[in-house]
Amino acid sequence: MASRNVGRRRADHKGNRRRALDIPQGHGHGHGHGHGDHVVDTSVVNSDAVVARRVRIVVAAVLIPLLLAAVVGMIVMWPDGDVKVASYQTATARGEVTALKACPNVKDQCDEATVKLTSGADKGQVIPVQVPKASQTSIPVKVGQSVMLGVQDAPKVADRYSYVDHDRTKSLLLLAALFAVAVVALSRWRGFAALIALAVTAVMLTQFILPAILNGENALLVAVVGGTVIMAIALFLTHGINAESSIALSGTVVALGLTVLLGWFFTKFCQLSGLASEGASGAKALVPNIDLTGLLVAGMVIGALGVLDDVTVTQAAAVWELSAANPSANRRELVSAGLRIGRTHVASVVNTLVLAYAGAALPVLLIFAIQDLPGRAILSTESVAMEVVRGLVGSLGIIAAVPLTTALAAMAVADRSRELVAEPEHV
Repeated sequence: MASRNVGRRRADHKGNRRRALDIPQGHGHGHGHGHGDHVVDTSVVNSDAVVARRVRIVVAAVLIPLLLAAVVGMIVMWPDGDVKVASYQTATARGEVTALKACPNVKDQCDEATVKLTSGADKGQVIPVQVPKASQTSIPVKVGQSVMLGVQDAPKVADRYSYVDHDRTKSLLLLAALFAVAVVALSRWRGFAALIALAVTAVMLTQFILPAILNGENALLVAVVGGTVIMAIALFLTHGINAESSIALSGTVVALGLTVLLGWFFTKFCQLSGLASEGASGAKALVPNIDLTGLLVAGMVIGALGVLDDVTVTQAAAVWELSAANPSANRRELVSAGLRIGRTHVASVVNTLVLAYAGAALPVLLIFAIQDLPGRAILSTESVAMEVVRGLVGSLGIIAAVPLTTALAAMAVADRSRELVAEPEHV
């Protein structure tokens, strides 16, 4: 009881009036995680002087140097000017289909849509555009729909526009709005912060990662630098700048580095060229100096980022709650209890990641199933081997993130109450 009273006095001295959950001391704290009727107040752990001192050491020794290196790398590799390929540029416009009839000269080959332009230089004008017949496509063009049009240089307005695809902007915006409302309704301000972090991720992908790769920078290095910056902004925005999120970010960055090494090694070891990736041959034709192998590993890194974030935040939060419930728990007890929680989480997350990659390769797997090839032959094909390496490398990074983050978190919060007792009281 003495250690608990000292802990409360130190918390009050820091201005935190919220009390840690009064749970009997002992080895049972790991089993109580998430099953009780009370909410454990982890803010007392973040405000603890002992924890703050330990986390400052981790931040100064690990996190700050890595974040500084990432920021410097991003500044150095930031693309200058327009990196788009001029020969591949196509202007676009949108229009609404107001009428539809068979093409005058080739009735069995296409339909002619009367389209009122809703964007572009000729906005408001009505033009004829040839579109696929209903029998030639699974999603036919109908009156009242909005369509995407390609724009070419031509003297007559009627000859400038060609059908590209359906305009799905409104549908996608509706889905995005539904997603945003659901996130904010469930998580409130934290959900709103997560949406801002998502917007930052989109900006980093479109304004730095993709343009830098097109500019000829090393794709793997760009992915590591961009991924580190994305994770730092996302974690601190969503969970606040505190000891817990700092430990979670440290675990994320270290696990990310391990994922990069594993991805690079097994891409070389399995002799993957990257050409089997969707769009790889087109990208190589447009940007001849692009490193497809590095691009493949970069894709593994970006794909694993979100799951790594989830795992490290969960592990740090678990150890923080365990310490809040039992301030005298030592490092071994916290690591043991934290790993028990992490095992269950990893079992489901790894399956999710592998299934996500398998789902992306489903059309390829379907073709192999039709051909009835032997399993060994299917696995050796680069298009399948690439997805196997992606899934397993990402899973290995996730597995490593659990003990890494748990150990860092336990090192930060272990034996809090015992160190407080050892410190002299200030009158």
